[in-house]
Amino acid sequence: MNKDEKPDRIEVRGARVHNLKNVSVDIPLNEIVGIAGVSGSGKSSLALGVLYAEGSRRYLESLSTYTRRRMTQASRADVDEVLYVPAALALHQRPAVPGIRSTFGTGTELLNSLRLMFSRLSSHRCPNGHYLKPSIQVAAMNGELVCPECGEHFYAPGAEDLAFNSTGACKCCGGTGMVRTVDRATLIPDESKTIDEGAVAPWNSLMWSLMTDVCREMGVRTNVPFKDLTEKEKEIVYDGPMEKKHIFYVPKNKSSAAVGDLNMTYYSATATVLNALNKVKDEKGMKRVEKFLKEDVCPDCHGTRLSEEARAPKLMGISLADACRMTLKESIAWVKRVPESLPEEMRNMAETICESYLEVAARLMDLGLGYLTLDRASSTLSTGERQRMQLARAVRNRTTGVLYVLDEPSIGLHPANIVGLNDVMHDLIRDGNSVLLVDHDTQILSEADWLIEMGPEAGVGGGYVIAEGSIPQIISNKKSMIGPFLAKTADMHVRTQAGKEEVFTLGKLHLSTDNIHTVKPLEVDIPKGRLTVVTGVSGSGKTTMVLESLIPELEDSFCGEHLPKHVKSISAEGIAHVKLIDASPIGINVRSTVATYANIHDELRKIYAKTADAKDRKYKA
Repeated sequence: MNKDEKPDRIEVRGARVHNLKNVSVDIPLNEIVGIAGVSGSGKSSLALGVLYAEGSRRYLESLSTYTRRRMTQASRADVDEVLYVPAALALHQRPAVPGIRSTFGTGTELLNSLRLMFSRLSSHRCPNGHYLKPSIQVAAMNGELVCPECGEHFYAPGAEDLAFNSTGACKCCGGTGMVRTVDRATLIPDESKTIDEGAVAPWNSLMWSLMTDVCREMGVRTNVPFKDLTEKEKEIVYDGPMEKKHIFYVPKNKSSAAVGDLNMTYYSATATVLNALNKVKDEKGMKRVEKFLKEDVCPDCHGTRLSEEARAPKLMGISLADACRMTLKESIAWVKRVPESLPEEMRNMAETICESYLEVAARLMDLGLGYLTLDRASSTLSTGERQRMQLARAVRNRTTGVLYVLDEPSIGLHPANIVGLNDVMHDLIRDGNSVLLVDHDTQILSEADWLIEMGPEAGVGGGYVIAEGSIPQIISNKKSMIGPFLAKTADMHVRTQAGKEEVFTLGKLHLSTDNIHTVKPLEVDIPKGRLTVVTGVSGSGKTTMVLESLIPELEDSFCGEHLPKHVKSISAEGIAHVKLIDASPIGINVRSTVATYANIHDELRKIYAKTADAKDRKYKA
């Protein structure tokens, strides 16, 4: 290339990462470049293992030694040469599992703008309960306020004071919105047993066995089935007062000399669990206790995560907690009305704050996330939803000259939602970036300006570039395996399906649920012995119905435990086990491999243990 010319492509020479076979290829810059191929053909090895790895490593190397020492250093990719690679960002197929305090609002940073609105633009409450109307003094955070009703001096809360992961957190739950409480249903698992027979489960594993004797001194009959006790006796067992009682202790081992009078404090079944919980020091101890616990909505903040003080400011008549309960679509309409609800002198500031919110929200709407509420816990979002949050954040930063590597962004997206994803990619290109797209979906691959196809097979049989060019060139290339699918001329085999009248001949599962998240009450029949697909646009409730309703209820029914709260009933005669295969990584720890996970390694060790060398060295499997 002439020294006066501007690079228009990344040049990769001799790439050998994973199964890549000395690959040399050019990747156009400032375009959408797709990488296609069968699973295991080397797509991610080229995109992430070479291009992203080298782009991010070289960017880090440009930083000072002082800064690099405090960052994880990436190793050099196994490649002869990579020229003209920009700084790279990767949006991974499986975004990191979010923390317990993460919500849709915090993950998209919409909550930052919302907190600023409530800090600067709302009516604030004085310590005596009177509200001050919005004013430019508050908006400018200009000194202390004086209540016109009672004369009390106070300061308006800052944005940080309204954050549930900071000083605005509920004191009871610590900003999680949930508290662990004792699950009464687990304390007496078999009410036909007497207390002498071990009816009170926590006393069998978390407390001295002689608590039965103390209970008897509390006036409870311990030789009667628990179900036949009076309500007063049952209440003493569950939540009786911590009183000292005098008992005569006789050990089960009659030969023991430890016989005598004891003064013991009575611990009810509930108090026993709470006492053990306070003493937990490790994971093993927690496992003994957690079977008696359940998670409930915090009684103080009612799941909002915010302290009473953080819920006090009101903007257009609602609190921050109320605003977070809105869906993204509802919140946009509400935020648009905020400036006009304020005094004239505050509107310029209000419009600036609101605009920052609306700009981010618009991109999330393009990606089909308008149905999510801002307080929705990130842990309940699907992989596709979390990846689109990542993508929206990347676009909002308005970078230029960056290589964006998107690893299967179509995961979890309904075909109707891919249009918004395509718009985001084109926005990145318009800002002067380059997009490298790894995917199988022909709807999104068709948007590529240039396509590189890896193959021809998976694993050892892959790692070659079998075709490259524009979409028309790929379609006309006889070596291309994806060309016929892009052209919609592929001969696809579809197995014979059961007729409508045959679908339920082998039986069915019936699921009945109440409202949860975005899902309305459901009555669902699922045929047994058939392949059933659950589909729908993103956010329609697929994950909620299957992963949060059907599977937990089946697992609970096998163990004889209680239904999830939103599940009314399930009928699943003849179903004895349920196996979940999802997008979660299969590796349990850093030493996990495919061989160890599939137990192949165990069989190999047994074979090698039978060899003469192993026997001579006394090696065992």
